[in-house]
Parts: sequence; C-alpha cells; structure tokens
Amino acid sequence: MARAAGRLCTLLAVVCLVGLLPWLTRTDPALTLLHARYADREPTPETLDAIRAETGLDGGPPHVLGGWLGGVLRGDLGESWVSGQPVGPDVVSALGVSLTLMGVSLAVALVLAFALSATTLRRGSLHRPAAARAGVGAAVLAALPEFLLAAVLAAVLAVRLGWFPAIGWGGPDHLVLPAVALGLPAGALLGRLLDDALPGAFAEPWARVAQAGGIPAGRVARHALRRTLPGLLPQLGLVVVGLTGGAVAVETLFTIPGLGSTALSAALAQDLPVLQACVLVLLLLGALAGPAARAGSRLLLGPALADAALPGLVAPRPASRRLLAVAACALGALFVAVTVAGLLRDPLHADAAARLLGPSAAHPLGTDSLGRDLLARLGHGATRTVLTALAVSAATLLLGLLLGVARAGALTETANALPAVLAGLVVAGIAGPGAWGAALAVAAVAWAPLAAHTSSLYEQERAAPHVSAAVALGAGRWHLLRRHVLPGVLPPVVRHAVLRIPAIALALASLGFLGLGGQPPEPEWGAMLSENMAYAERAPWAVLAPAAALAVLGALAVLTSAAVRGRAR
Repeated sequence: MARAAGRLCTLLAVVCLVGLLPWLTRTDPALTLLHARYADREPTPETLDAIRAETGLDGGPPHVLGGWLGGVLRGDLGESWVSGQPVGPDVVSALGVSLTLMGVSLAVALVLAFALSATTLRRGSLHRPAAARAGVGAAVLAALPEFLLAAVLAAVLAVRLGWFPAIGWGGPDHLVLPAVALGLPAGALLGRLLDDALPGAFAEPWARVAQAGGIPAGRVARHALRRTLPGLLPQLGLVVVGLTGGAVAVETLFTIPGLGSTALSAALAQDLPVLQACVLVLLLLGALAGPAARAGSRLLLGPALADAALPGLVAPRPASRRLLAVAACALGALFVAVTVAGLLRDPLHADAAARLLGPSAAHPLGTDSLGRDLLARLGHGATRTVLTALAVSAATLLLGLLLGVARAGALTETANALPAVLAGLVVAGIAGPGAWGAALAVAAVAWAPLAAHTSSLYEQERAAPHVSAAVALGAGRWHLLRRHVLPGVLPPVVRHAVLRIPAIALALASLGFLGLGGQPPEPEWGAMLSENMAYAERAPWAVLAPAAALAVLGALAVLTSAAVRGRAR
C-alpha cells in the first residue's frame, strides 16, 4: 500500500510539472500566441495582457495549474496556441496511430524474442544441457538506437530499393519499416532475457521429473516458458512504454502522425497545450503498463507461488573473455583513430564546390550537403558527445547514490519508466532545444538504474555480518556508512555507471537527431544523421558515416560490458 501511494504521489508530481509548463517556459506564451494567430499585430504590452487574460495565463502558478487540471478532469485538453483548434481530437487520433504502431512493433519484438530462444527451448525440452544461445549479437542489436535502424532501413529498403514507402501513414506497407525499426532492438532485449532465464527453469526438479516420466517435450517447454515469463513481464511493460513514448524519432523520420511526432512538433513550436496533452497521455500509458505487467506476473505465478521468488537463474555461458576483450580493443582503437583524425580537420569549413563528394584522399569519408568534411565533423562530434556523456554520467552517479541510499523507490520506478526522449520534450518545452537541455533531459532519467542498483546493494551490505559486528562494538552511523557500507556499494555502482556511458551518449545522439540537442552548425552525430537523410539516395556515405559511428559505439558498450562480466566470473 505504501509503495502504491508513493507511485501515485510521484505520478501526481510529474503531472503537476506538465500542467505548469506554460508558467515554467522561458518563452512568453502570449508572444507565442501573438505570432501564431495575430501576425499582423504589434506585440504591445496591452495586446499581450489581453491575450493572457483571454487564455487564463494572467495568474500565478496555482491559477495556471488549477485551470489546466480542471479542464483535464472535464475532458477538455485546451486549444492549440498555433492552430486555435481543440487539442483533444488531434491527440486522440495520434494516440490511435501510436497504439497501432506499438502493437505491430510488439508483435515483431515477440516473434524475434521467441526465435532467439528457440534453440534453448528445444534443447532443454529434450533433456540436453541447455545453454543460452542469444549472445553478444543480440546484445549489440538491443543496444542500437531505434532511430539509427530506422535511418538505415529507410535509406536502403525504401530509398535505394524502393520496396516500401519512405514516408507517410496509410496502408499496411507503411507499417513495415517503422515496426521493424522499433521491434528489432526490443525483441533482441526480450529474447536475450528469455534465453538467459530458460536454462534455470529446465534445471529445476519438476522439469527433470517430467522429462524422466516421458511427458512430451513440447509440454515441458511450454511449462518452462510459463515459469520464466513472470520475471520478464516487468521488462515487457517497459518495452511497451518505450515503443510508445520512445518512438518519437521513428515517427518523425517516417512522417507518422503519432503521439511522438505530434509532441515533438509542439515542443519545437512551443505549442504547449498540445505538448501537455501528449505528455500526459504518454505518462498515463506508462503508469498503466507497470501495474498490468505486475498483475500478469501474479496471474502466471498463481496463488501457490504468489509469495515465492523465482529461483536463481542460470547465467548464460559467456563467450571467450579473451575474444571479447580483443574485439572491444579493436573497436576502441578504431574509434580513437577516427576521432583523432577528425580533430585534425576543420568541421565548420564549407566548400560549395565540394558538396556531397564521395570518399577520397582529400575527404576520407566524403562531404555533406554544405561541402563540410564528414571525418572532421565525426571526430569533433565524438569529443563533444563523449565529454557530455562523461559529465552526465558523473551527475547521474551522484544522484543515483544519494537517491538509492535514501531508498526513493517510487521516484526511481517512475523515472526508470520514462524514455529520455519524453524528458527531452518536456525540457525543450521549458527551456527550448539545446545541448544543455538535452544533457539535463538525459540526466533526469538516467540516474534511475544506478539508484535501483545502489538501493539493493545498500540493503545487502546493511544485513552483512561485519556490519552487525560493528554495531555491537558501538560504531556510529557515519562510521558504519563510511567504513562498512559504502566500500561494498561504491565500486560496483561506479562500474555500472562507467558501462552506461555509451548508452548515455546514444541517448544524447537521439535527442540531437530530433533537433532537441546541439543546434547547427555544431558537429553532433544525431544532428548529422538528421541533416543528411534527405540526401541518402544521392550520397549514402553522408548517412552511413554517423550511422556507423553510432553502431560502433553501441557495439563497444556491449563488448566491454561482456568482457568485464566474463572476467568477474
């Protein structure tokens, strides 16, 4: 009950933050309304005051929040500041589009997840040693950002081959590429988790007895699958949230009129009523997904196992640590070499006579639409992205430690369920797009996994015998924390934070791709990909260069993590 109350209070706090967006924004809402609706009128103080009085923006925060919440409770989401039309019908239509795309993407993800686990299911059900098969390849695929896969699929299958429509929303063929782009990383994640959990289920006594008694292999496999699903359903809830709230880049790239693209357009235009409505709907979807996943877990477990924890699952057999370390070092050396080579060039020099040139000795990676050297922009973008990711990682480490020790469970769960893109939209609505806003948005949600890790380790260390002995000897609170608890908490959490640096860099790149990060002419990887998508057919190297850099970064993160874990074993 206390946990549910904490979640409710946290959700209400986030809803209130959304409701206060018109008051928190640095842009005068009256000025935005004037430019959108009355372009021929001068922005005199009298005119702006009249607009504020007409829209109810002339009061303080309680007045603004109360007016918005009252309208939401009546089913009135307000009027768009740009079009002057009611927000509700457009948001409901966008919700239907997003839910359709989410359903098809989820189907793709589930098909891939079961395909990755098929070998383990078959071997385990036949009473052979079952080892996890979905390894580093699935992990690399799970680490790739959706917008990168979407860009590659659009450039190859839509633009180059013409198999599918490149943009638009209409028939079933418009669903294929965006659903695949969203479903592949989600399916790789779910498949890897399922494949890792199945060997533990097949190793339980009931499975061995059933196999020895001649029960058909298919029935044993179904029961093993049912045994592992309760532990995976919470992750499935997070995947559903990510396929809706995190689909902003994919919807924007394919011009799909869903909630994500609608919210992005509203954030960039400072159309705050539309942004408020979209964010509110996405928050409610996230709030419903978590309890639904937990209810599904309890239903699958049944009354006899409702209070029992799943047994320890057999960890997958890691690939050779030496092979993983060699691969990580090779990718790291390539990354450093490209960065250094790019830093020796000017990323802002534009040569109109060298627009969209292919790779050559003068321009090893080619040039973009303005004649700028892609290698230079890639190298300078790497330093900018990595330095920002380091700063954000340090901030999230500090937040994660503090809130983990404070055991802010409800706040941690809420932040963990929010995609970084959603936080980026809210920050853009308040402060406008920019590099600092993107960093703040990522930091606002990236601390949650570290806080959860800190909290579990903190409880584990507090229950350790050496802490009880120190208490019996009269040790004070600060002495216990400094000498007995933190030494067991800090090292693993710091390692966790270091391994998350590439993921944070990819999140920053995704915000840059959406136009919420560094602004032109800054050399930022996501922005490079966005700027050059229009020239994918004529100059594919302009898209493949930043796409390959992001893919290498994701693969490097996975290989490094696998090598470190293999060494720990």
